[in-house]
Amino acid sequence: MSSGESSDDYGVRLLNPDGSAVEHVDFRPLLGVEELKGCYGAMLRARHLDEAATALQRQGELALWIPLRGQEAAQIGSVRAAAPADFIFPSYREHAVAWDRGLPAVEVMRLLRGITHGGWDPAAHNLANYALVLASQTLHAVGYALGLQLDAQLGPRLEAQAGVAGGQEPAAVLAYLGDGAMSQGDANEAFVWAASFKAPVVFFCQNNQWAISTPAARQSRVPLAARAAGFGFPGVRVDGNDVVAVHSVTSAALARARAGEGPTLIEAYTYRMGPHTTSDDPTRYQPAGEVDLWRALDPIDRVVRALAPVCDAAWFDGQRAEAEAAAAELRAETLALADPAPDAFFDEVLVTETEEARVQRARFREYRESFQV
Repeated sequence: MSSGESSDDYGVRLLNPDGSAVEHVDFRPLLGVEELKGCYGAMLRARHLDEAATALQRQGELALWIPLRGQEAAQIGSVRAAAPADFIFPSYREHAVAWDRGLPAVEVMRLLRGITHGGWDPAAHNLANYALVLASQTLHAVGYALGLQLDAQLGPRLEAQAGVAGGQEPAAVLAYLGDGAMSQGDANEAFVWAASFKAPVVFFCQNNQWAISTPAARQSRVPLAARAAGFGFPGVRVDGNDVVAVHSVTSAALARARAGEGPTLIEAYTYRMGPHTTSDDPTRYQPAGEVDLWRALDPIDRVVRALAPVCDAAWFDGQRAEAEAAAAELRAETLALADPAPDAFFDEVLVTETEEARVQRARFREYRESFQV
């Protein structure tokens, strides 16, 4: 995007880059001052944790890291619109989503250190494990949403038969994907299924402008949100660096899903202010002027400007200190992680180990011991 384009091109906006409020015909702010302060703290914490993880990878403590810098507003604004009963399907960059949902930060480190095969219990936080295969999570998300529909249809009858009290609140699914995943067959199949059955799912696309080194403009001749119309459900582009707008748009889409009105595609128009992963060099393909433009639109700086009239320097210093402490704690926890025993992967295969599995485990141990001097 060039500096000559208007704010309308960024999508729904409720908070200008200078921190001033914007009125919109369809959406209004749902975050008060205290809620906005909470978002700021979560965004700042996510950035410090992200920077700490990047440094750990550079030091050889992680096999890989997938930075989120620049996408803090898109992630925090959307996840804070979700209710505890809503189920979230992330892709692989939604660290801020996972951390804000309550997942201990070190759990993501376990995954990218290579000492776990997936990590956390999805039911603990209604948060699925990361999906490294592009768009695969969209199919799982729609399947889960269809399950929620069946629960709503059959639940009252089954509860009556069992003699238990009902009254469970409606829930929806929030599925994250990137601009690159929008070109995958799985995503488009998920859109078809969601539309056909009016599944209670919100597809949240973080359009960070680059699918590794492929610009989004090369993948689609229209805004990604416009694609939703072809599947028969609404699509909304929102300024992904505006946490207030992201929260409002996502809240509306989730409310629509819970009410049985079907799916919505949200395109959070943002920017990846760093590499695709730590194995990537974005200076080889990202124009310097483009990077400078988006750096001036930093989502955290925008919230700072909005809160400046009501928060003093001491409060901001306190938030920064808390974020730095969280990053230091993450580093210490990561360095303390113990590598699992080499044969631990056998534990993840079968609930009850068979004789054949025991034989294979023993052979594996013998093989490793044959290398010891």
